[in-house]
Formats: sequence, structure tokens, C-alpha cells
Amino acid sequence: MTQDHLNFIFIGISFALYIGIAIKSRAGSTKEYYTAGGGVSPFANGMATAADWMSAATFISMAGTVAISGYDASRFLMGWTGGFVLLTILMVPYLRKFGKATVPDFVGDRYYSKLARGVAVVCAIFICMTYIMGQMRGVGVVFSQLFGIGIPAGVIIGASIVFFYAGLGGMKGITYTQVAQYCVMAFAYTIPAIYIAIALTDNFIPQLGLIGDYTADEVAIPFLQKLNNINQELGFAEYTSGKLSTMNMFCITAALMCGTAGLPHVIVRFFTVKNVGAVRKSACWTLLFIAVIYLTAPTIGAFSRVNLIEKLHNSPYSEVPSWFQEFEATGQMAWVDKNGDGKIQYYGPAKSEVGTATVFQGGKPSYPEYDAPESQRVGVNGERLLANKADDSNPNELWFGNDIMVMANPHMAGLPMWVIALLMAGCIAAALSTAAGLLLVLSTSISHDLMKKIVKPDLSDQEEVRYARMASFGALIVAAYFGINPPSAFIAKTVAFAFGLAASSFFPTLLIGIFSKRMNREGAISGMICGIVFTISYIIYFQFLGGHKEQYFLGITPEGIGFIGMLINFAVSFIVSSFTPAPPQDVQDMVESIHIPSGSGDASDH
Repeated sequence: MTQDHLNFIFIGISFALYIGIAIKSRAGSTKEYYTAGGGVSPFANGMATAADWMSAATFISMAGTVAISGYDASRFLMGWTGGFVLLTILMVPYLRKFGKATVPDFVGDRYYSKLARGVAVVCAIFICMTYIMGQMRGVGVVFSQLFGIGIPAGVIIGASIVFFYAGLGGMKGITYTQVAQYCVMAFAYTIPAIYIAIALTDNFIPQLGLIGDYTADEVAIPFLQKLNNINQELGFAEYTSGKLSTMNMFCITAALMCGTAGLPHVIVRFFTVKNVGAVRKSACWTLLFIAVIYLTAPTIGAFSRVNLIEKLHNSPYSEVPSWFQEFEATGQMAWVDKNGDGKIQYYGPAKSEVGTATVFQGGKPSYPEYDAPESQRVGVNGERLLANKADDSNPNELWFGNDIMVMANPHMAGLPMWVIALLMAGCIAAALSTAAGLLLVLSTSISHDLMKKIVKPDLSDQEEVRYARMASFGALIVAAYFGINPPSAFIAKTVAFAFGLAASSFFPTLLIGIFSKRMNREGAISGMICGIVFTISYIIYFQFLGGHKEQYFLGITPEGIGFIGMLINFAVSFIVSSFTPAPPQDVQDMVESIHIPSGSGDASDH
């Protein structure tokens, strides 16, 4: 049996399971479509929330970021996990007691304004669309490698599958589908890590292997020292040293943390359980399930870095394993023989400055094949040529996408075929689970918060669900386009933009709305608009309009500018509210009531 056959068997079984669950759990009412009927157990909801949370950016891209960036990639680990703690402590218990299933619903009622609700709907659309772009890109990368097709075709296939089971089952179908997807992801992520940890460190616990000894050589040395040594030898910075500025590192981490606490598709998950007590239990289960993946990601990134260098650097191209050509065929890896020795050389910036090899001086190499379509460009050694990789004037001959490292790692380590097939199923589960959750929140914002609450209040339940499914279809078309033409080819970076938008818009508005009785609608609306407009303008300017990094504000990249947008939101909200009338007394009483634990009586009794 070939690897492709095994991949299709594993993925076919998992798809049959997901679709079967979606059909069996089909939503029959708006309550089931939006909140799964409110009867999901904390254990199951914790697993589903973890699957919703662990997107393609986590499963596929984060370990690749760790492999390439080393210490700097900790911004994703600290930001995303720390943000979930903020969410569970500062947000969801109070929002759950308030009783509104969507963020725009809370904003509209707390700030007693249809305009506030409308602004929140627009913010939700921007956040979810940006986030789902990254997921669609992840879907495209996985299906591209699975079927040997281009990423655009992979995106279209994945989008069709997401629409089927998300639009059909609503939150009820998605919740139980995500329980199955989490199980697939957890096994697919940890089993390869265990295999590789044993091979490289003689330790079956990957995390202990990371801080233990590298034993694949004759003389055992600390694994991280081995990693630092081979990086420096090839001209890269030490793996354990930071390269981002302190200001940029702080802002990116803070934007990811605060953005997490304002993500509408995660917040809505806590409305699927029965009460506030179940919310807290569900949050504990979620953190436990997330830890399984997040504590494994650094080990996979570090192991894959070692495997990449040990297996490919200085290897004759004629002797590389067949998997390398498979990744070349889909454009995920490329090699150009710049010094004509027939070997793959992988060098970092320091080696490039010294010039350790004779390289092409300016322009394209003199291969006539460059005039052929990209899929037919083959070099003198039989390598696949990518023009934009070959124009480099430095001696590095190997190119690969960050997002391919997780899928390439078991190939590089020579793991059994069934482990590779399981990993492919896990990659697809990760991308589809979050895409489905985002799609539901986006469609809910349009059908419930926009159509039902603002445009057409007399909408029936059946019409509301129909509008939600129509919105899902439209959103997927847009998301598929940007999955094919993303703001950044790097999935985690695209997703980080969504977190910045959430941090600059929803996080301050929700936090102030929960804890400040004085905040009024004028302040909240002004803050949301100023925060998200500043953040999205900064991102668009530097990602699409040709802005240069020398123009960064305080050296902060677009990934971290959401933190500054958040500060602007806070400042504008408090300044405007201080010059405008206080909220009505009934709104202030409502804010006070959500701080009182259930069953403790009225505020006047204490």
C-alpha cells in the first residue's frame, strides 16, 4: 500500500465521521444553530473549544515558526495561551451571565444602541474574515500536498467541505464534529513527536527530550546546544536568542493576548453549556486540552529544524529522498544549484555576507527553462525551479515555506507511513475546525445581529437560519479568494492580524462594558471605530500599499499594532464618555447585576 492510499484512507474515515456527525446533529432551531441548544457537557465543550481554538495557525504554522524563528516564536505561545486565561477570567463568566450569545448582541444591549450593534457587526466581520483567510490558506496548503495540486484548488476543495457541515449543522453540528476533530488532532500531533523524540534524544516524552541530550551523534550533548551549534555554523543566529526588538516582541504578545480575549468565535463557545458553573469547568477542560498541543509545538519545531539541516544540507540532489521532489512538485520546497556542485546548501544571513559560494550575479540563472510555465521549469540537475527563489544573490540554495515544516517533519525523520497519514488527517481537522467556527460566528453576526436586530425585526426563525446559510456561502467565497491571495503567505502572520483587530475593537469595549457602569454608548462607539480603523489602516498600508519597515511606528510590525489600537480604543472611550451623559440607570443596574454570583441575591441585600 502506498503513502497516498494510506493518506486517503485515514482522511476518508475522518471525513465520513465529521459529515455523519453533522447530519445526525443537524440544527432544528435558531437556538441549536447558534448555541447548540445550551446543553453541551463541560467536558465535550472543552474539547470542542480546544479544537476551535487550535487552528491551522497553531497546528500547521506555529511549529514551523518555532523551527525557523526559535525564541522569537514564543510570542505566539505566550500570546495565545495567556490570552485564553484572560478570556476565561475576565470575560466569559460575565458575558454568560448577561445571557447574550454573540458579541454584537452584548454590545447592542449594554450600550443601548443599534449603532453600537452595527459597529460591532462590522468589527466581527473584519475579524472573522481576516482569521478565516488564514484557515483557508492552511486548508489549501494541506490539500495541495495531499492531492499534488496547487494551493488554489486545495482552497476550493476545503471551502466546499466546510460549507457543507458548518452550514448544515450550525453550532450543534460543529460542536460534536469538533470533539471528533480534537481527538484526531491530539493523536496526530503527539504521536510523531514521540517517535522523533525517541530517535533524536532517546526520550519518549518530547518535552523532556527538548531540554535533554541529543543522542543521535556518537557524543551526547544538550539538544538545545546542538541546535545552537548547527545554526551558527550555517550562518544563522543562535536558536535560543531573540532577534525581535523588546518593544515589538511585547506589542505582538500583548496584541495576541488581548485579541484572544476578544475573539467572538471563542466567546460564543461558552454559551453552549448550561450555566456559569459549567462555563468555568469547561474553561478548565479547554486549557488542559490546549496544553497537550501547545506544550508539544516547541518540540516539533526544534526537532524539525535539526532534521531539516541534518537530512538536506550538503546532500547531493541526486540522492535526496523522494519526498523532497513531492514537496517541490507542489511548490512547498525548492532548490536552485547556485554554485554548480549538485549539492543542496542551506545558509543563513551571516554566511551570505561572507559569500561561501559562487552565486549568480543579478537576475535569473541562465536556464532557458525559465521561459516555460512554472510547473515545467526544471534545472540542469532535474530540480524544480521557482524564479522568485532563484533571483537571490546569496549562497543559500534551499527554500521552503514555514507552514510546510509540520507535514515535512515525519518524512524527514523516516516515520512509518501510518503516522504520516494520521498527521495529514490532523492537519485537515485543524484547518476545518476553526474555519467552521468562524464561519458560524460570521453568518450569525449577519443574520441575527444585523438582519434580525436591525434591518428586519419580524424575521422568523426559519428565515433567520436561511439568511445565516446564505451569509456562510458568501463569506466562504470571499475567504477562499483571500486564502488563494492572502495578506501574507505565512498562515500564523495572517491570523495574527485578526487578533490585532480583535484587540483594538472588542477587547476594550467588552472589558469596559463589564466592569464600568459609567461607560456610555458614545464612548464605546467612538473607541471601537478609532481602534479598528487605526489598526486596519496600519495593516493595509504595510501589507498592500508598499509601506517599508523603516516607517514602522516605534518599530512595531503590523502583527503587533493591535496593541496600540487597543490603547487608542481605551483612551478615546474614556475621554468621550467623560464629556457625554452617563448611561440610563437600568443599564447601570444591569452592569452591577452581572458581577453578583448566581443565587447570592440582589445587590441591595448585601
